[in-house]
Amino acid sequence: MTTIDTPIQQDPHIVTELPGPRARAVIEQDERYSSPSLTRVYPLVVARGEGAVIEDVDGNRFLDFNAGIAVNAAGHNHPKVNAAIHAQVDACLHYCSSDFFHPSHADLVERLATSVPAGMGDARVFLANSGTEAVEGALKLARHHTGRPNVIAFYGAFHGRSLGSLSLTSSKAKYRSGFGIVTPGSYHAPFAYAAELTGADYIEQVLFHHMTEPGDVAAIFVEPIQGEGGYIVPPAGWLQALRDLCDRHGILLVMDEVQSGIGRTGTMWACQHDDVTPDIITAGKGLASGMPLSAIIARDTIMQWAPGKHGSTFGGNPVACAAALATMDLVDDELAANAAARGEQLMAGLRALQERFPIIQEVRGRGLMIGFDLVDHDMAVAFEQACFERGVLSLTCGKRGVRLAPPLVITEAQCDRALEIIADACEAVTR
Repeated sequence: MTTIDTPIQQDPHIVTELPGPRARAVIEQDERYSSPSLTRVYPLVVARGEGAVIEDVDGNRFLDFNAGIAVNAAGHNHPKVNAAIHAQVDACLHYCSSDFFHPSHADLVERLATSVPAGMGDARVFLANSGTEAVEGALKLARHHTGRPNVIAFYGAFHGRSLGSLSLTSSKAKYRSGFGIVTPGSYHAPFAYAAELTGADYIEQVLFHHMTEPGDVAAIFVEPIQGEGGYIVPPAGWLQALRDLCDRHGILLVMDEVQSGIGRTGTMWACQHDDVTPDIITAGKGLASGMPLSAIIARDTIMQWAPGKHGSTFGGNPVACAAALATMDLVDDELAANAAARGEQLMAGLRALQERFPIIQEVRGRGLMIGFDLVDHDMAVAFEQACFERGVLSLTCGKRGVRLAPPLVITEAQCDRALEIIADACEAVTR
């Protein structure tokens, strides 16, 4: 088996058919006992990773352009993240931060509180385990602070799949199907480009006229770049209009940065591209480069709830906090800048491919949060599979889109190689 630290081959290193014999054995075992609710998109059985390369159990190697669903911000096995994890494991594996103190928790909440846009002023932080938990907590906090019952989100949004966050999610109808009534008081508006009337205009002219008075709305939840809904970047001024609407009516603006935050778009937070200041930010995914950790970051004046109002046994685990501190150091020092540069490279390359392959439509994104549409959903799925078979791990999104979200350590040479493979995949699905 080729070792993971040798250079990626000029051609993808495929040593068996996909899936290979070892992968097939793992898949058979897993599918016998795991929940059928899991959505495996192609038969990838991971053995190990290094940087932006994944190797499966049969020795097949792939350029990782989904990063564990935008989670492995510092790539796989980054030495600085691993060193921080090992040091903390040797010192203390776990103690509940809801009830006691530990240094890595204190360091991380300070780091996150001081990372937000300056307009948020003093901030406070609550640490949880997952993006959906952060959204659930933000939902509780918004209702607690305002005393109002209702919330607004957007069609195409993904905020999680537990019942509270599911009330805000509307990227796929199947997420709600069969679960009965989700949290009452949740309304939706069209996201940017989804209709002639979207965002603040739709909320003001439709929802406030027909569905809920503004005085009953606690918060508007929005992804500054919509994730599963299609990696859609709103036009200039769209987010600011939401901020202005919230200011007029005393509504909190919650930026769901679970997928877009922690340097992925070339800045620490995606909302900074639009110079829009939220009241609450939710973070997760890439925050600890693979360790389970998420955060609610809110203005100090908003996060004023009594002891016991919210807590978590594992949220803010010392090891996860240590990984997050190392990740944020890397993002500040090099990874955000690399995300911006490699994002420009990839989008330029995709637009060049668009001229060769008309099946590629509307290349869009910021930093290493890049999407493009194909002709229809079936072609997008076929393209995703063709990339996998050739050595690039991608994912579909939206109605007919493909998303590229590699680790922020991806190199110029790896991006060039990925574009070559994408071109080959385009030829394959066109045939």
